[in-house]
Amino acid sequence: MQRQEASILLGAIAGKRALVVGDVLLDSFVYGEVKRISREAPVPILSENRREMMLGGAGNLVRNLISLGGGASVISVAGNDPQGDAVEALLTDCGTDGCNLIRQPGRSTPTKTRYVSGSQQMFCVDCDPGTAISHDSERAVIEAVSAALASADVIILSDYGRGMLTPDVCRQVISLARAAGKPVCVDPRGADYSRYGGATLIKPNAQELADEVGLPVGTDVETEAALAALKSRLSTTPALVVTRGGKGMSLIENGQVHHHRARPRSVYDVSGAGDTALAALSLGVAAGLPLVDTMALADLAAGTAVGKTGTATVSPEELLDSAIPGAGDVDWRVLGREQAASTVSSWHRDGLKVGFTNGCFDILHPGHLASLRHARSVCDRLVVGLNSDASVTRLKGEGRPVNPAAHRAAMLAALESVDRVVVFEEDTPEELIRAIAPDVLVKGADYKPEDLPGADFIKSRGGEIVIAPLQPGFSTTALVEKMKAHSA
Repeated sequence: MQRQEASILLGAIAGKRALVVGDVLLDSFVYGEVKRISREAPVPILSENRREMMLGGAGNLVRNLISLGGGASVISVAGNDPQGDAVEALLTDCGTDGCNLIRQPGRSTPTKTRYVSGSQQMFCVDCDPGTAISHDSERAVIEAVSAALASADVIILSDYGRGMLTPDVCRQVISLARAAGKPVCVDPRGADYSRYGGATLIKPNAQELADEVGLPVGTDVETEAALAALKSRLSTTPALVVTRGGKGMSLIENGQVHHHRARPRSVYDVSGAGDTALAALSLGVAAGLPLVDTMALADLAAGTAVGKTGTATVSPEELLDSAIPGAGDVDWRVLGREQAASTVSSWHRDGLKVGFTNGCFDILHPGHLASLRHARSVCDRLVVGLNSDASVTRLKGEGRPVNPAAHRAAMLAALESVDRVVVFEEDTPEELIRAIAPDVLVKGADYKPEDLPGADFIKSRGGEIVIAPLQPGFSTTALVEKMKAHSA
């Protein structure tokens, strides 16, 4: 997908609100190293380093909806146990518009624990309730959905087979949504998709589609036949999308099948990628986007997610990073202050070290390139603060800048060492530094660390100041004077 197209689609889905109804899991990750084999059995011993908990199942879908720029509220069923308490806290903390976690006495909260050595998942342990939710819980779910429908742009049934989405719950939720004029998207599970009949869109993966219709789905022709077979059983469902891993996605709508090819990826961790795809698809449905375009966005989102470890989410900025750049399409890296602060926050959540440097960069020369490369070498992401035209004039005098801010920003954004550019109007970047809160401040050796604007703020947060070596013989002012001399 081209970057410009992705930007338009992301703008269309921003702010759309989803009501997620489904099985929320507590995902635990145990990280460590394998250095030896057990004496008791031929199995590796994992030396644990740390544990992390996050939302899984429908909860991971909620996280992806929010990270893509949408809003999400959730209705689920959990047990009266510590795992249920943890799920409720995580749902509250992740930025949901509303959380209705129905507690059922005697029922356990579904959990999934993954054991990881380095970046390799070794094995996974599931703890499931084992039975469907009670009739009382079914009624509570339906009442909660009825109360929440009005504020949602799309309803999503996220079925992870843990017993919450019973046939009766599915049928009643779809009936309520259709009566209210709300689209319904479904991530199915198990056999007999008739309980999802009437939904706007159903999204199985390739294996689920093959199991449901009893047909192979290896090739495009086989996939088309399988989709047609399923569609014939679900006459009241307008569209089906099947996710096919590295082969992309396929859509059947109005009797036509459309295929979208996935870009090759060198690293794959497919945990939660289906949730990422469904989040993008559902927000696209909520925005009324053509499903062919929405499918392409969903594939871009899923492909970006599989490049991360664990059940990862993706941001609009990361999707734009992954999209194919078009001719002259670099200005998307030039951000406003608030957008830059949000981007840096997302990088921090991913554990990345963010660096910052600034300057006028009026006429780019090798000295600039050397300092920017040095700055990028001490961090994972580099934000460059760029003086506005008025700011440059105040600092450098009349006749400067030679190049306007838009041109200077575009040149910087095109450099491999620069991740984002932010134009600031002030004489110093201190306010910008306080707004985006980077971890590292980098400036050239012609400055003293104690004199740098924003240095005290960086150090107060535990950050560091890095002084980059200067490349002798390069100066924008000298270049300007030389051009003046030649033109005289």
